[in-house]
Amino acid sequence: MGRQGSPVFSSAKRWFAPPIRPRCCDPGPPFMPIEIKICGLTDPAEARACAEAGADAIGLVFHPPSPRNLELARARAISDSLPPRVARVGVFADADADTILRIAAVAGLTAIQLHGAESLAALPRLLGAPYRIIAVLRSTAGLIQAARALPETVGILVECGRGVLPGGNGATWEWAAAAPLASVRPFALAGGLSPDTVVEAVRDARAAAVDISSGVESSPGRKDVVRVRLLIRRLTEAFIDLPGPAHAVFRSL
Repeated sequence: MGRQGSPVFSSAKRWFAPPIRPRCCDPGPPFMPIEIKICGLTDPAEARACAEAGADAIGLVFHPPSPRNLELARARAISDSLPPRVARVGVFADADADTILRIAAVAGLTAIQLHGAESLAALPRLLGAPYRIIAVLRSTAGLIQAARALPETVGILVECGRGVLPGGNGATWEWAAAAPLASVRPFALAGGLSPDTVVEAVRDARAAAVDISSGVESSPGRKDVVRVRLLIRRLTEAFIDLPGPAHAVFRSL
């Protein structure tokens, strides 16, 4: 990954994040405190450029209504363009377990992100598969209870719950509403994130990771690599001095 780990909170007032440490292999950017996923890639060259900029994970959308939806051959080409350190996260909305597992195998995924009630219903069958599983929760009442109901091995992403697509809606929300979850589990934050908002959002939510799509796009599915680099640089500058243990949302450590 571009960064091995992400911040964790032991209390409402203390924030711990991992120090930079060198890679043992796969030369690239040094590890940073905040885990970063760039989602909704549709072009192998842009995906590779995001990885070279320091992204820890690349999101591939498998949801036909989305303008970022991928055919399997294209998804595989993107996966094959990435270095081994970068997680390939498949984003699914209301797909059944058989469909998810078939796509994951063909597309070369390392992680599966579940949006929607039907996809979450597939969780028991997916837990035995060789993929990192990320459950998407909405920023509504009962967030902590929902997180505690999930197995510890499942990563958590919190989003605003507005918009018709599984991510990429660009909807800004009150990120601090997710902050109480930080004392329970490390989590990724999504919704309204861009180079201009990401530092404030991470501080408000006390997030361990971020998931960005439309905030670094020139058009749906096409990433502006200059904005990706700017976002990563601003996160690095804001949080690089925070020491602490390593936790990941999109990767299995």
